Amino acid sequence: MRKIQPRLLLISCILLRSISGIFSSRSVILSSIEIFNTHELLSPKPIIYFQCHGEKKIILPDVKEKHIVYKFKGVESWQPLAELPDKKCKRCGLYESDSVKSDDIFDEWELCPDEFLDGNCIHYKEKEFNSTFTCTECITIIGAAKPSPKADSSNKKLNLAMAILLGVLTILLVAVGTFGMYKYWQRRRREQHQARFLKLFEEGDDIEDELEF
Repeated sequence: MRKIQPRLLLISCILLRSISGIFSSRSVILSSIEIFNTHELLSPKPIIYFQCHGEKKIILPDVKEKHIVYKFKGVESWQPLAELPDKKCKRCGLYESDSVKSDDIFDEWELCPDEFLDGNCIHYKEKEFNSTFTCTECITIIGAAKPSPKADSSNKKLNLAMAILLGVLTILLVAVGTFGMYKYWQRRRREQHQARFLKLFEEGDDIEDELEF
């Protein structure tokens, strides 16, 4: 039996990791939803479903009434709603079945991994619905997302405050240093005067001794 060369084994491992990264997916679940409007007039209980382009319908069996916030734990039999590829979006939407004509559309949008801040993504459609989606695996790519204008403004204010504080501390240090040098100069000058006075005093004593002699 021929031995597998270490170089070939290393290349195989790299290829396997690359392939697994390409096909890795992130599960998206529905955490909460509130519908503001229904479109089916013939049925008192609407059939509402979620669907991504080219994938199967995910019927939301509990969502029947307007203006009620439905919350889910992610363990329901119809969860997850979708699987998002790494750094790729899917065209998805919320719909209502219609028995006469084509199904009604609440809204359609691009569902992207980088929109899940802290693992959550809120999607709101005026006069239609408000929903929260969760993707815990999507948190890993949040670091690559651009900072929001609010966060950027907060960082600028913090940097300005730090610069002002640093300037004030610098001025205080310079003032303390200058005052210390001035006090040191005064002390040295006083010591020099005292030394000179003592020298003159001692010389005066010598002159008096000579006169007495």
